[in-house]
Amino acid sequence: MKAFLKFDYNQLTKKILEDKLSNFGYQFAIHGFGEIEFYENVPEEKIEELRNEFASYGITIIENQKSAQVQKIKDVIHEMVYGEEVPNVKVSVYLAEKLNHSYGYLSNLFSDITYTSIENYVIIQKIEFAKQLILNNKLSLTEIAFRLNYSSVAHLSTQFKNTTGITPSAFQRIITKRREKNL
Repeated sequence: MKAFLKFDYNQLTKKILEDKLSNFGYQFAIHGFGEIEFYENVPEEKIEELRNEFASYGITIIENQKSAQVQKIKDVIHEMVYGEEVPNVKVSVYLAEKLNHSYGYLSNLFSDITYTSIENYVIIQKIEFAKQLILNNKLSLTEIAFRLNYSSVAHLSTQFKNTTGITPSAFQRIITKRREKNL
């Protein structure tokens, strides 16, 4: 038997952080997504323990300010793409408003640290989410395109094929055949 799950990554991560930090014994607050403020000085050996504890969940404590800002950009993009409703606004406007920096600054910083553009990162996230939505088998390609703010199914299909090498329809057929084979 298989069960298909849907995750709210933000809620899941926040819960893990709250649980682990509560056991840690220091007063803290979680600001937004991916930022923790300790209300007291935490010794480096305790930070190292926390770093090791978080590592098993794929969570990394970022020391470099630029890397921290890039992570915030990724988190906002993730929130934008995977959220219940994708905002009907340009990515550049959304990021600038959410992070209180000009898009030019954010774009340059992101490219310098990740060696790719924000636009490419957004496309990859959208295609990954489209794959998940196709796997869930509940939405048509038209509904998926609408959900991800594509202007048309053709636009989604072009980006999907450019990213994965196959069309969304071909991806659907492959998934359907695999499911039939496993029955």
